Amino acid sequence: MLNWLSIDLVLLVITIWLGIGVAGVVALRQFGFVARVLFPLGGMCCLALAWAALQMIGSTPEIAVLPLGLPQLPFHLRLDSLAAFFLLVIGAVGAGISIFAAGYFRKGAGTPPGLLCLEYHVFLASMVLVILADDAYAFMVAWETMALSSFFLVTANHKLPEVQEAGFLYLLIAHVGAIGILLCFGVLQANSGDYTFANMRTQSLSPFWASTAFILALFGFGAKAGMLPLHVWLPEAHPAAPSPVSALMSGIMLKTAIYGLLRISFDLLHVNVWWWGGLLLALGLATALFGVVFATVQTDMKRLLAYSSIENIGLLLAGIGLALIFHAYNMSALTALALTAVLYHVVSHAFFKSLLFLGTGAVLHATGERNLGRLGGLIRYMPWVAWLMLIGVFASSGLPPFSGFVSEWLLLQSFLFTPGLPDSFLNMFIPIVAAVIALIAALAGYAMVKFFGVIFLGQPREEKLKEAHDAGLWEKIGMLWLAAWCIALGLFPNFLIHLIDSVTVSLVGVGFGRHATESSWLFLAPWSIKRASFAPLLFLLGVTIGCLVAFALVRILYHGRLRRSPPWDCGHPWQTARMQDTAEGFGQPIRQVFEPFFRMRRHLPTPMDRDPSYKVEVSDHFWHGLYLPISRLIEFLAGLVGRLQQGRISIYLLYSFLTLLFMLFLVQR
Repeated sequence: MLNWLSIDLVLLVITIWLGIGVAGVVALRQFGFVARVLFPLGGMCCLALAWAALQMIGSTPEIAVLPLGLPQLPFHLRLDSLAAFFLLVIGAVGAGISIFAAGYFRKGAGTPPGLLCLEYHVFLASMVLVILADDAYAFMVAWETMALSSFFLVTANHKLPEVQEAGFLYLLIAHVGAIGILLCFGVLQANSGDYTFANMRTQSLSPFWASTAFILALFGFGAKAGMLPLHVWLPEAHPAAPSPVSALMSGIMLKTAIYGLLRISFDLLHVNVWWWGGLLLALGLATALFGVVFATVQTDMKRLLAYSSIENIGLLLAGIGLALIFHAYNMSALTALALTAVLYHVVSHAFFKSLLFLGTGAVLHATGERNLGRLGGLIRYMPWVAWLMLIGVFASSGLPPFSGFVSEWLLLQSFLFTPGLPDSFLNMFIPIVAAVIALIAALAGYAMVKFFGVIFLGQPREEKLKEAHDAGLWEKIGMLWLAAWCIALGLFPNFLIHLIDSVTVSLVGVGFGRHATESSWLFLAPWSIKRASFAPLLFLLGVTIGCLVAFALVRILYHGRLRRSPPWDCGHPWQTARMQDTAEGFGQPIRQVFEPFFRMRRHLPTPMDRDPSYKVEVSDHFWHGLYLPISRLIEFLAGLVGRLQQGRISIYLLYSFLTLLFMLFLVQR
């Protein structure tokens, strides 16, 4: 009988995914086989991956060496608790997305279905290999494979110019970030010539070189995560990509960058410098605030979710920064608390953001619209999608008792325990950061109210919306899976926290689970139940009883009588969709309060206009102030170099002759 290790099962899943991709290419245009057989099979492999990862959390690390790559450079792989935790996220979330994809993709939409199947499963396999990699060579090969496969997925509708531009921008920033990661590994190996992570763990770098490695890692992984100011690809790529791909990228791929940052900061680097955490905290806070403010003013539902992902990445970076500060001062218990909040939010965001992106895909298929100004009233025609997305909206808004509340509450509690720091400046500064995080959470709820309300409530803004249809069976199953976990993680947080315990113990030597359940499994107490605690089941029970009592009182007092009448509308007798608040109207207060964040162009009507209209274009200062000048400079330099290409052999011989004279001159010197 074969004695299978967990890492063997993970490698088997990768092999099956690649086999599914090859089968898709063989059945290139057989849509039914690809959609109804291959994608569900890939989803089953995701469940197998999650099961294997679950068995490994808290166990002894497993290693493997694959005879792949260049001579004397095999792939070193390692499955430990940190890697297993992120593989669990990939498997659990990927299962729901794959099932949804089986009903989402349509015939004749861009890339042939078989080729799309190959790109999709190579993308999944490459993300798993990124997590497993235990040397710089294997990591970079998997990282580049992940970037290329996701690029082809983003450009699935490659005939559209805006999709081509979004794909090029994504690939460009992905490769710029990859250079930073490669240089980071070059510093970590400390001139030893051994690029395995096992060797990097034994190196003792000076504070200068350790800080250099950290800055390079922050730049490289920040580019992939969407950290400010490297975020510009994210709101362009997500609207261009098919919705299941957007869900994979936002829900899972962004977390590989968080994994890389945790791996280098807490595993490969052994120098603890407090300003690393301060820098990451500042960048994370700026990223989160920037993302949520821009999310509130968007009129494209996928761009709104993309900026929301930037906000959540900012919260994760801020949490890692706080953990690094605690770690620098050897406050292990608080480090474990901050890391627990970060890892919980990794899982929570993966589920609810994937659910929301899948819901937008269902709306897009049913209506053909992404513009919020042309939607509305869809809860009447798409009740399944509406109610499932409402769960994702609650979780994204950080409302109890859903998963988003637990992670954000733990993160806020982490900030409230900072007065114990020995640095007076940090003791004064970090509580201010906590207040800003509370503001970010409030604005996130505001953005989600706009998102759900404009799409599903009120009256349809277009006549064609009355022909919208609900999601299909495969799509419902995929969304139900993700929505169920958004609820379960909110009601039973202690079970996930016990899994996270094994990860924090492996990284900082301390767990948080015993504090979380010191009084009862019903209560979640970050430090002590006397200081702060949350009982999600009791909260849900209280809300349910309150609703039932209110319903019973209304029935008793009014004897079951019900009167329906249209709402008062300033005395106007006709109530149409034009009287509803628009997406622009929702965002107007935020545009006024946070006007310095935006680069706005107002198009005002003139007296001569036959059809006067008022329009505001909101764009990004970073794009116009940073990226466009760099682009113009590169075009200018390329034009100068291009002048050297005259197309005449005599000119090229002259270049060679002058180069030879210059080299002879240097030799004589």
